[in-house]
Amino acid sequence: MNPTPSTHQQRSAHIRSVVMAHGEELRRRYPILQHQDAIGAGILTFALAGMIGSAWLYAEGAIAWWACLLANAFFASLTHELEHDLIHSMYFRKQRVPHNLMMGLVWMARPSTINPWIRRHLHLNHHKVSGTETDIEERAITNGEPWGFARLLMVGDNVMSSFIRFLRAETWERKKMIVSRTLKGYAPLGLLNWGAWYLFLGFHLVDFVASAAGSPIAWSATTLAVMDVITFAVVVLVGPNVLRTFCLHFVSSNMHYYGDVELGNVIQQTQVLNPWWLWPLQAFCFNFGSTHGIHHFVVKEPFYIRQMTAPVAHKVMREMGVRFNDFGTFARANRWEPLNKPATAPLRQTA
Repeated sequence: MNPTPSTHQQRSAHIRSVVMAHGEELRRRYPILQHQDAIGAGILTFALAGMIGSAWLYAEGAIAWWACLLANAFFASLTHELEHDLIHSMYFRKQRVPHNLMMGLVWMARPSTINPWIRRHLHLNHHKVSGTETDIEERAITNGEPWGFARLLMVGDNVMSSFIRFLRAETWERKKMIVSRTLKGYAPLGLLNWGAWYLFLGFHLVDFVASAAGSPIAWSATTLAVMDVITFAVVVLVGPNVLRTFCLHFVSSNMHYYGDVELGNVIQQTQVLNPWWLWPLQAFCFNFGSTHGIHHFVVKEPFYIRQMTAPVAHKVMREMGVRFNDFGTFARANRWEPLNKPATAPLRQTA
C-alpha cells in the first residue's frame, strides 16, 4: 500500500489524479461526454427555453407567480454554472463568436451579476489567491465577513454589498473606487436589474404604509401600468435571480475559507458543505456546496462532470484531509482555525 501523501502539494496532486482519472473513465464509458461544446450549448438552450416557457405560462395565468419564480431560479442556476465554465474557456475555446455569444446569453439570464468578461479576471485571480485579502471575488460575496444583519443584507444583494462597503470605507479615495468598480461592473444589465428590484420594493412599501395609515394612495393609471411591467419582470427574471444570488452566495461564502489560509494550499481553500438542511439552497445553486470544492483541485472539468465524479472525489478528498460540513465556519467568519487558537504549523510545502 502506498503511504499517505504528507505535504499539501502531494495530497492535492493525489486528489487531482484520482478525480481526473475518474472523469476520463466516464468519458470512455459515455462517449457523448466527449462532445463538450454541444453539451454546453444544449444546456444553455434548455435553461433559456425553461425560463421563457415558465414566463409564458405565468403570463397566460397557467402557473402561479411563486411557481414561475422558483422554476426560473433553478434554470438560472444552470446558466451560472455555464458562465463559470465559460470563464475557464471550457466551451468553444477556439471559436470566439459562439463562446462570446454564450457569455452574453448567460449574462442576460442573470442580469443581477457583474459583466462576465470582467468577472473572468476576478475569478482567475480567486484561484491564485483564494482565501486571502486580495481574493476580491469572494470578499465581494461576504466571505470573511462576521455574521450579523449587515452580512445578511449583503449576501443576497450585490448593490447593497457595495453600498455597505462604501459606508465603511475610511477614505474618499476608497469610496470613489468602490463606486467606480460597481458602476463599471454592473452596467448596464445589473443597474437595470437592481433598479427594477428597488423600485418594486419601494412602491409596495410606500403603498403598504399609506394603506396601513388609512390614507391609501390613488396611483395614476400610468404608474400602475409601469408597475405591472416591473412586477412581471420581478416574477420572471429579477426575483428568481435575487433568490439564486442569496442561495449561491450563502453557500459559496461559507464553503470557502478566509483569513488564515496558507497561500497555494488547496486543501485549506474550501470544504464540502452538503448537509441535508442546505438542500433548499443547494437546489438554486446547482449543488454548489457539494461539488465546487472539486473544481479547486480539477479546474478544467465542466460542472456536470463534477456532479458525476462527486462520490469518488468526496472519498479521496476526505482521505486527504479536506473538511466536510465544518459548521464552525459560520461563527469563525470563515477562518480555517478559531481566532483564539494558536497557529498550527502548516503542512510542509516540499517533499
